[in-house]
Amino acid sequence: MKPEHGTLAPGLYLVATPIGNARDITLRALDILAAVDVIAAEDTRTARKLLDIHGVAVGGRPLIPYHDHSGPDGRAGIVKLLGQGKSVAYVSEAGTPLIADPGYALAREAAAAGHLVTTAPGASAVPVALSLSGLPTDRYLFAGFAPSSSGARKTWLADLVRVPATVVLFESPKRIRELLGDLCEIAGEARQAAVCRELTKKFEETLRGTLGELRDAVAERTLKGEIVVVLDRGRDEVAEETMEAALRRAMSEMSLKDAAATVAEAYGLPRRKVYQAALELEKD
Repeated sequence: MKPEHGTLAPGLYLVATPIGNARDITLRALDILAAVDVIAAEDTRTARKLLDIHGVAVGGRPLIPYHDHSGPDGRAGIVKLLGQGKSVAYVSEAGTPLIADPGYALAREAAAAGHLVTTAPGASAVPVALSLSGLPTDRYLFAGFAPSSSGARKTWLADLVRVPATVVLFESPKRIRELLGDLCEIAGEARQAAVCRELTKKFEETLRGTLGELRDAVAERTLKGEIVVVLDRGRDEVAEETMEAALRRAMSEMSLKDAAATVAEAYGLPRRKVYQAALELEKD
């Protein structure tokens, strides 16, 4: 039996919503959505559709927008409702509120004002992609969306690829090829990774392999849907003398090009960097 409106304690309830499949919502989330006084949503149309699917009537309750552009005034309005003793559910467009979501500032301000802030946990693209990637999950970093401009993106990635943890990124279908190309250049083509898209939906797909393989796999494809990239953890920086010694050994047995490729793969280094070092050694 679902609780009736107005039976929840006043406070802000962060409610996770499905990332694709509408049935990936918890029973507790449905109970909260049925019982709160007000529902705030990143996208009110998506929220209303989800409520309709699960038979949760909005009735005369306010269904109000709260998104990236709501700003301080939008937060102030919700905090005012909390101050009036209202229970408010906040739902993101998809997934867990506050994970790459505008709910962060709202939850912070509600808590700072002394109001109850709690959550009904559920779906999130981050753990879903991690579980499908085949990469280590004992330590990971969620980095969100990469910058859209090429220069800013490369600078941003240069720091991330050295992190000793599996890295999870969000990316749009329009920029996935550019992102994988930059990762190949910065992290090396041999680094293991996965590209996950349309998670929990009908056309869900996970591509696994090296960055070079993934770059080539999507080169001629037009990918659709939300995309999550999972990157294997960075290795400790290889000392220059270690790389140089490995190059000297390899160059004594094979061509310069093959030696550079072999050392780059062995140490997880960018091929361009190792090739340039090999050219310098050849001059000497």
